[in-house]
Amino acid sequence: MVTQLNDIDSHEFNPWRRVSSLIEEAGKLLGLDSGMIQRIITPERILEVAVPVRLDTGNVEMFTGWRIQHDTSRGPGKGGIRFHQSVNKDEIAALSADMSIKCAVVNIPYGGAKGGVRVDPTRLSRGELERLTRRYAFSIAPMIGPDRDIPAPDINTDAQVMSWIMDTVSMMHGHNTPGAVTGKPLSIGGTLGHAGATSLGVTICTTAILQRLGRPSNEQRVIIQGYGKVGAPLVKLMSDRGMKVVGVADVSGAIYVPEGINPQLLAKHFEAAHTVLGYPGAEHVDPEKFWTLPSDIAIPAALGGVITDRVAETMTASVMIEAANGPTTGDGAAVLASRGIPVVPDVLANAGGVVASYFEWAQDLQGFMWEPELFQQRLEKTMQDAFIHVWNRSQQLSVNLRDTAIAVGVERIAEATEVRGLFP
Repeated sequence: MVTQLNDIDSHEFNPWRRVSSLIEEAGKLLGLDSGMIQRIITPERILEVAVPVRLDTGNVEMFTGWRIQHDTSRGPGKGGIRFHQSVNKDEIAALSADMSIKCAVVNIPYGGAKGGVRVDPTRLSRGELERLTRRYAFSIAPMIGPDRDIPAPDINTDAQVMSWIMDTVSMMHGHNTPGAVTGKPLSIGGTLGHAGATSLGVTICTTAILQRLGRPSNEQRVIIQGYGKVGAPLVKLMSDRGMKVVGVADVSGAIYVPEGINPQLLAKHFEAAHTVLGYPGAEHVDPEKFWTLPSDIAIPAALGGVITDRVAETMTASVMIEAANGPTTGDGAAVLASRGIPVVPDVLANAGGVVASYFEWAQDLQGFMWEPELFQQRLEKTMQDAFIHVWNRSQQLSVNLRDTAIAVGVERIAEATEVRGLFP
């Protein structure tokens, strides 16, 4: 039944096959008929575009981009845009489906979408990056807009990239459209609470599961893979709640500090060295052995597919919080489940970012900026409500949190699909 996109070799880890299988399993758990399951699995729209860019040398180089809308039964599409050399159609499709589930799990009025360009942005000058962004935005413009599909930052994209996209779309429409993207600078309709919202959501979920497991926060040792937009704020947020961050990994390597890492010192060191390696007093660790470090909570906050069955078998932590998108393979998830290691899945744990995007979009449509305290209060309530609902539903269904979260998302999408009917 699983819809095939076939952009990745069949012998490699395929994120699309993984997420479509999860949706299919959730549909069967809920007793949905096969037609409804297939409607939920199948992406609504897949746009592949050529992105020619004139380089500073005068030569023109071709890149390939995608924008995929997985499901818009509950509202406009929502999902980030990533610039990375490994981007492909199956990855974008999987991430768009993840967004459909994620938005439904936290019960915000969005569907799921995702976009990306296969490019190594580190090879581009600022001018080349702007030209690539604007050409890509022009090419996908028929699909995006405040009431259609709202992009946001993702890997290797940021507030500046969102500004270029918003400006391009605004020029095409002949009027300002701040609600066309989220994750923008404050000066053009951004919001004070967006930065760090994903990390805050991860922290809220971590605290919530510790409470339900009866484990005091101040006794927990945490390891975090990734020191970027999500991982870096997590070091401070976890420490502020009494947990001890003992290990951090980035693209250059990993460090271990049994007595705990000082968030301010690590941030200062990283700013100067551009890596966590060399942090004073830290033991350098082989990245292959990072997950075996003595710890209680493991947080993958980098790329997908890193928690394989081999990693899951050797992981020391007894709880895992998925801050990255799709960090666990199917085999890895099965091993974690067999070991009785509770996992707060990505579609719940890292949903703070999309909740913040929803709040920014709502403010843009209202033309009214919320106070930071109201923003954080609403973010915490939304994430808490979502966690409680998934936790309670898990007890009812007698399945793990991952399967439950997917089921909650699929259930809400199915309800919207059913009440809307089939046109014509």
